[in-house]
Amino acid sequence: MALQDKLDALKADFEGGRFPLKPTKEALNTMHRATADLIASGQAQRAKKAGEAAPDFILKDPDGKPVSSRDLLAKGPLVVSFYRGVWCPYCNLELQALQEALPEIAARGGNLVAISPQTAPNSRKSERDNKLSFPILSDVRSEIADAFGIRFALTADLVSLYKSFKNDLPAFNDDPAWVLPMPARYVIGRDGIIAYAEVNPDYTHRPDPSELLPVLERLRANKAA
Repeated sequence: MALQDKLDALKADFEGGRFPLKPTKEALNTMHRATADLIASGQAQRAKKAGEAAPDFILKDPDGKPVSSRDLLAKGPLVVSFYRGVWCPYCNLELQALQEALPEIAARGGNLVAISPQTAPNSRKSERDNKLSFPILSDVRSEIADAFGIRFALTADLVSLYKSFKNDLPAFNDDPAWVLPMPARYVIGRDGIIAYAEVNPDYTHRPDPSELLPVLERLRANKAA
């Protein structure tokens, strides 16, 4: 099943009240309005795009080891997925899909990391629960997300709703600000230039990992040429 089919099924179950947490009509309206407002803001169009230089980063993995984008790019193209957190079922489905695609990514010379504002213990839980063999790097205060242009602040009504859902972002992220990255996926070439960019302010829509493979094939062919 394609990733988007899984996401659509998850959304239908949630909005149909088939989760233990059953959202009210008012809650769903709040969520839909927040997504529509983020789309209307045009922020996704202002985020880093293909053809632009990717921001460099040095972030810690869940064990506290620093991971440098430059070191990773010295080995091959880099796939980066911005991950909202362990509390987000849509994000977890995406991580699982990326894990399934990892052998094909690696076969084309690519490396894969996720970047999240959440704390290291939450990232360790994400890695365990989703059976990941790639790291989730800690983006303190969502600074790298901001450098990519995808950090946004939650609206007051969405903050209230998240609190009612027990999604306490300041606790998950050890950050008093109620901010998140928009779901985004990038492929960065060894030259540091973004070869592929997908940013979607609607967190229920994610590209299939299969879209990455032709990009990695092209980068490999260009290297060989």
